[in-house]
Parts: sequence; structure tokens; C-alpha cells
Amino acid sequence: MPRTSRFSAFLLLVAVGFAAGPLTSPALAAAESPRRPNFLIILVDDQSPFDFRFYNPRSELNSPTLDRLAAQGMIIDGAYYMGGWVGGVCTPSRTMMMSGRTLWHAPDASGRGYNPHNNNPRLVPPDLPNHTLPAVFNRAGYATMRTCKPGNSYQAANRLFQVRHDADKRGATDETGSAWHAERVLDYLQEREAKKDQRPFLIHFGFSHPHDTRDAKPEYLAKYGATNHTDRATPPPAHPKQPRLPLAYLPAHPFDQGNQPGQRDETEASGVWERRDERTIRNELGREFACVENIDTQIDRVLRRLEAMGELDNTYIFYTADNGIAIGRHGIQGKQILYEHSWRVPFIARGPGIAPGSRAPGNIYLLDVLATVCDLAGIAAPATNEGVSFRAVLEGRQPAIRETLYGVYCGGTRPGIRAVRHGDWKLIQYDVHGGRVRESQLFNLRENPDELLIQHHDPAVVALTGNRPAPHQINLAGDPRHAAKLREMQERLLSEMRRFDDPFRLWNQPGDNLPVPAEPTAPPAPAAKKKAAKG
Repeated sequence: MPRTSRFSAFLLLVAVGFAAGPLTSPALAAAESPRRPNFLIILVDDQSPFDFRFYNPRSELNSPTLDRLAAQGMIIDGAYYMGGWVGGVCTPSRTMMMSGRTLWHAPDASGRGYNPHNNNPRLVPPDLPNHTLPAVFNRAGYATMRTCKPGNSYQAANRLFQVRHDADKRGATDETGSAWHAERVLDYLQEREAKKDQRPFLIHFGFSHPHDTRDAKPEYLAKYGATNHTDRATPPPAHPKQPRLPLAYLPAHPFDQGNQPGQRDETEASGVWERRDERTIRNELGREFACVENIDTQIDRVLRRLEAMGELDNTYIFYTADNGIAIGRHGIQGKQILYEHSWRVPFIARGPGIAPGSRAPGNIYLLDVLATVCDLAGIAAPATNEGVSFRAVLEGRQPAIRETLYGVYCGGTRPGIRAVRHGDWKLIQYDVHGGRVRESQLFNLRENPDELLIQHHDPAVVALTGNRPAPHQINLAGDPRHAAKLREMQERLLSEMRRFDDPFRLWNQPGDNLPVPAEPTAPPAPAAKKKAAKG
């Protein structure tokens, strides 16, 4: 703007200011300041990116709202959570997302020693709640609101949202299911309008589904031929509308992946339990899709309300999940594994400066969200943050923010499972059950995106999935032609473990003179819990 025009604008503002009151009036401040963006962070519980057609064209999920959101913004192909040191991986994942801390620097509120570094103030800051997502945005003058499930999360941060409505809602009605979470957001937006609240907002819009129990509404179940099955003694009924088995389906994992006996997701998920037969898995996928389509409907209601309020185009919307889920892939039901279906998460972003129909690898962790929303809002990220802003990815200025990705699961027997991805290549290593199971898996994800194993070539499996893998679509760790790549990836994994203060080492790594971490203490027995509650 020419200098004379700027001066004229200043005189006009001064005149308006004198007419309305002192120069510091809100009207003048609003005229001088650009409108700050809003944020709607949508977080679902346990979802593989392969639910969606924009990640997996073979999927039979109907998700018109999220398909449209993806078309209006950016799809990130390489979004991951860093992992977990406990079987309920939701807890460390959500803690990292709220705090921007990496896995071994994130607090473990259980008091049982899942994270051996938990009591080291150099690695886990004692005042971390004051530097979490809601605390930072509260100080910046944002209105903050949250609805989500209450458990397996970072309560010290959750309670800092100015408005909070948390509850477990995994039922088959509007009151007991996903509509309840949407109603809380809609009520909040209505209250903002009634109060003429002009502050920018940050809304954490969480859902309890599609985590099990996947009790879906009847109208959605009917679309996928599924039932809310409750009889542990029998498999659910077959139905032609049920989704096909995933390409990576197996009736059992080829080796023990290291869970403790009776690990909940593998034995107690209602409707599945320990079954991995075709009828059970197809029915459970139908229930998953029914829950997700309901979530899709509820998101549509909120987006339409934002549009009616004139807020939609000034709002950054992120859609993601706290972790993935297997549901029959590789013979696994839960997410305590590091195949792509469980380590990766869906990630859609829409908002100012994000080109419609764009796509990028990203190579982001969920812990990068804090740095990114701070960057987009013009707020300094807290000093405790270890994440990296991916604003440049969202704005199309670079394809990814890192080259190497590191993953952990040690919520079972330790050291557990580790993964590293670099370019097209991925290594997974298992060191579990006191060294009785030691396995390496090497995949070229460009040529074998579903991480198919030799077991997927079994004619009985091919008959069930309808997929005949190519000869090279196997674990390449034992192939002498890839020995150099295996060594390279093992070196990369060790480097990442050192960089992120992983307190464990695997059988084929140097010990680095690290102390052996103590085993976590066992949770109280159910009877003890009840007695303690009465006392």
C-alpha cells in the first residue's frame, strides 16, 4: 500500500476510534488486526488409514463428508504415531499429541514404570501440562473446547480446556454413540453465537468410536450386512453386504509378536474375542465401517454449522486418529504391532492456504500437531515442544518434514518391537519373550505396500482374499540380495533409538552400557480395585 494510502487509512481508523471511544477499543483493535484462524481438530479412536478409499481404493466404506474434506484440502500419506510403551497405546499417543513430546520424553501417569524415564526431569518436564495444547492456546486468547473419551489420554492437559465434555460413547443410539460428541460441539457453537464471543476458537472434537465395542446404529449396520454380535460361543452370521477381507488378512500371525497372555485387544474385543475366521472379521469390518459412517455424518453436521456461521473458511480442520488398527490383517485384531495398518494414521487437512486436491508424503508424527497449529496461529511453540511444524507441507512448499520415521511397541514383553522407515524401505524387528522370539522383517513398501508375507501366498488364504501376491511380495530380510539394505536399515534403527533416548536395545545391537529398565508393576487386581474404591 502507498504511504499516503496507509496514512489515510490511519486517519479513518482514528476517526472511528474517537467516535466509538478510546483508541484501544475492541472495534479499533479488530480493524487493525488480521482475523486469527480457528482450529477444529477431529480425533477418532483406533482407525487404519486403509478404511478410506482415498488411501485404499478397494475399501467399501461410504464416507462422503470425509471424502469431500479430503478433496477440499490435503491428504497426508505418511502420518504416524511414534508408538507406545503400554498396551493401551492411545495413552502415549494422545499425550504426545497434546504435549509435542517424543515417546520416551512423554509422561507416564500410571505410576507403574511403563516409561523408564518418567521420573527424570531432564527428559520429562514436571511442569509439562503448562505447555500443552490447551494451555498454550488459552494464554494466546483462544476459546478452547473439548469433547472426547475421558480415559487413556493425558488428563493433566485435558482438564485445561475452558469447556470440556468427555464421556465414553460407544453405543448404538444417538445418546450413547457418536452423535453425543457432535451435540456437544453444536451446543458450544450455539453458545458462542448467543454470547457474541469473537475470540478465535480451538475445538478438540473427539469420538469414542470406532474403537471397540463397535456397537453401531441399525441403519448403518444394515448397509454393511453386520450385526452387533454378542455370542462368544459362535461366529456372527455371514452376509453378502459385509466388506471383503483385507488383502493382508491371515487367520493367524506367523509368530508370537510379544503380547502378555490375555492381551485385551487380541482376546477380549467384543464380537471378535480370539476368533480370526472369515465371518468374524468381515462382520467386524462391517461394524467398523458402520461406526465410521456415523462419525462421517456427525462431522457433516458440525461443518454445516460452521459454514452457516461464516466460520468455515477461516478454520483449519485436521482429521486423524490416535493410532491405526488391524482387524484381521496379518492375523491380528488390535493395534499392538508396527505394520502400516496399525502404525500409520489417516490425516486430512483443510484450511486457509491449503490447496484443494493436494497430497503429500508429509512424514509427520502426531506429536508434530502442536508445533503446526502454533505456527498457523502465529503463536510461539512452547520450549518443551519437540515436534516439527509441517506448515510448509500443508502450503505445498516442501513434500515432507523428515526422511526417517521411528516406531515403538513395548507394551507387551520387552524390549518389544521397533520399526524404522526410510524412503520406500521399512524394517521391523521383534525381540520379545526374553529373547525366545527374535525376528526381522524387511519390506519395500513401494513394491509391497500391504507388507505381505510368505503366508499370504498360501492357496487357502488366496482363496479367501482373492489376492494372489507377486513372488517378490514377501519379507525380504532373509534374501541375500537385500543383505546390504538390511544392514543399512538396522543401522538407521539404532541411530533413531539413540536419538530418541530409547532405554532398550535389541539382541543384535550394542548395549551402549544402558541400565536394564525395571519391569512395570502389575495393575491392581479387580478385587483390589473394588476394595480400594469402597475405602
